[in-house]
Amino acid sequence: MKKTLILALAAASLAFASCASTTVTRVDAGTQTDLSGYWNDTDVRIVCEKLINGCLESPRVAAIAEKKKDLPVFIVGTFRNDSDEHIDTTIISKKMEAAIINSGKADFVANKDERGEIRSERDEQQSFASEETAKALANETGADFMLIGSVKTIVDRSKDGKTATRTYYVSAELIDIETNKKVWVDSDDSIKKVIKTPSARL
Repeated sequence: MKKTLILALAAASLAFASCASTTVTRVDAGTQTDLSGYWNDTDVRIVCEKLINGCLESPRVAAIAEKKKDLPVFIVGTFRNDSDEHIDTTIISKKMEAAIINSGKADFVANKDERGEIRSERDEQQSFASEETAKALANETGADFMLIGSVKTIVDRSKDGKTATRTYYVSAELIDIETNKKVWVDSDDSIKKVIKTPSARL
């Protein structure tokens, strides 16, 4: 009985200690946080804002839109992760896509991964939707330009491995799909971090 009580108290103490060690603090989404020194949401925001503004303010992109007499149509291609860490580059491409659409200066069409699901729905409508509401086949809007890019890192470490500088090099390009001409190219290397640790783990 006594032994059982001691074990029960010990288990309760461990559970209490485990719960007491976890805290959650809500912060504003715009708050800058750097816990590990690696790529994070603040970096995405800084880089995308600069690249998006550069694209939208490009004289060549504006000239093409004026010549076309309509909004240019973009499609997002691949944003490669060529860095030495795991980076979800779809977040970069989606942020750029949303900002450019919301600017009212360009239209976007569904990318390669999205089109399959949309086409499947359109095919099913031919058999199951009414003639009045079924969407026509072979009536998609073709994109004028493809937006692609990449993320690279340059890492410089001290000899003892306790200090490292991580610089992120993010590039974006807008390519004319018909001619393969690059109509806009820009890059950002403003994200640079010095990380110091007590042990060589960088």
